[in-house]
Amino acid sequence: MPVWLSVLIAILVGVSLVRLGFGVLLMIRQPLPPPPPPGELRKVKIAYRCPICYTEVKMTVAPAEEPEPPRHCGDEMDLLAPIDD
Repeated sequence: MPVWLSVLIAILVGVSLVRLGFGVLLMIRQPLPPPPPPGELRKVKIAYRCPICYTEVKMTVAPAEEPEPPRHCGDEMDLLAPIDD
């Protein structure tokens, strides 16, 4: 393979990598959407467990990002952990 062809391939690969890098940076640069107005439901992923009967609840939407725990068996449920899917 001639040297000039190797240099041309290296330049093309380098330019492609630089363009790919700039493309990723431009995607990251996009601002986050504004939060919904108060009163609208927000997506959450939180799990709770009743300390008395051990019933578990997975909450997927709530009016706030950190909602109050639901009540079960007359007592507040314990937060297990935010769910990371």
